[in-house]
Amino acid sequence: MPADKLRLGLILPTWTTTDVRWSEVLEIAGTAAEVGFDALYVSDHLLLPSNNAELKRRAGVDFPDDADVELEGYLECFTVLAALAVAIPRLALGSFVASTGYRNPGLMAKMAVTIDDISDGRLVLGLGAGDSEGEHLTFGFPHEQRVGRFEEALQIIKKLFSAESTDFDGAHHRMRAARLLPAGPRRGGPPILIGTLNPRPRMRRLVAQYADVWNCWLGYTDASPESAAGQLRIIEDACREHGRDPNTLVATTAVRGAMPGSGYLPRSDERPLAGTPREMAETLRGHARLGIAEVQVALTVGGSEGVHAFGHVIEELRRAR
Repeated sequence: MPADKLRLGLILPTWTTTDVRWSEVLEIAGTAAEVGFDALYVSDHLLLPSNNAELKRRAGVDFPDDADVELEGYLECFTVLAALAVAIPRLALGSFVASTGYRNPGLMAKMAVTIDDISDGRLVLGLGAGDSEGEHLTFGFPHEQRVGRFEEALQIIKKLFSAESTDFDGAHHRMRAARLLPAGPRRGGPPILIGTLNPRPRMRRLVAQYADVWNCWLGYTDASPESAAGQLRIIEDACREHGRDPNTLVATTAVRGAMPGSGYLPRSDERPLAGTPREMAETLRGHARLGIAEVQVALTVGGSEGVHAFGHVIEELRRAR
């Protein structure tokens, strides 16, 4: 992938420990369009421990009942995407990633094709099994056998996107003669993105069978091209194992952009995207040389200030070399 063709996505900061307003998100999204981002992504969480990766990894922690844990709330993913579809032209839009545990899969498919229509075919439907048991328990969503639920949701959504009348009788979901009317603007529906990091065999199979786009989340780990290359090999091998040409799967990566002046202190085992704009651009070029089509970035400086600062990285990336 030539570096000047590498797409860049911004993971919008729709989370807060106090208040975040749509007007702020819209300003940031508009700034992203101005400085040269190609896509905007919205997280699908409800309530998490704030700025504490260790607690976030302990998905079963009963954090709402712990007075010592500061809570972080989120604007609802699909509502924000629908508003962005109207307010921000041209840029691709995506869920990053939508938990199939929070919504009935038929309803999620309906929401997706509606937003795809509003945006004139710009939606990427990022889907995941939902790794936070605490969120599921707090809001009353079932969490047991979450990967099994995820696979059933993928099967249903794929069938509905193909405009078939869908009957489904699974362990977790049931549907009878369901169809998406009106159908969305794209035959086969919006592309489905599935993200992994060090996936186990079952998740490798699900990516190979159901994903149009694969994402490697390197946000709390190592943003280097070498790290991405190792994860890419895992997915390419999985595609071959399950009879799929790896070249038919769009590969993307996601990194944390540690912007100067943010005060962000990486963990000892973390290597975010960092350095001067030229150094950051060179790291991104390394991803492009692997065949990565898009890198999504979560910036450590919130608001339009951080997006403007990252604009210098985009300028360096687009320079002829």
